[in-house]
Amino acid sequence: MSVVSTPSQPESLPADLLQDAAATFGLLSATVRLHLLWLLSHGERDVGTLAEETGQTVPTASHHLGKLKLAGLVRARREGKRQVYVLDDPHVRHIVQLAVQHHRELSGEVRRSKGA
Repeated sequence: MSVVSTPSQPESLPADLLQDAAATFGLLSATVRLHLLWLLSHGERDVGTLAEETGQTVPTASHHLGKLKLAGLVRARREGKRQVYVLDDPHVRHIVQLAVQHHRELSGEVRRSKGA
């Protein structure tokens, strides 16, 4: 016997909160920015390393990191001549890791169903 649950009434969200959350997802929608955040979710890195690991030029990586920094998703510090970026917001780290894990699992399901 199936039990149908009645949906609960969600709390009302202010328009500015929804707009800010949508802006965060907008930033994450660019593949290179998501890749940068994925790498930074595993530890701090300098711009040159991030550029190399993402297959971008240093100016391109810097441009995207600047957008992420402006949005408050990453922070940077200077170490001599190197600019080192850090993702230390556990919420952003969790969102990025969940999104990647979700699609890894979906990919596995698709492969299993095609192979079956």
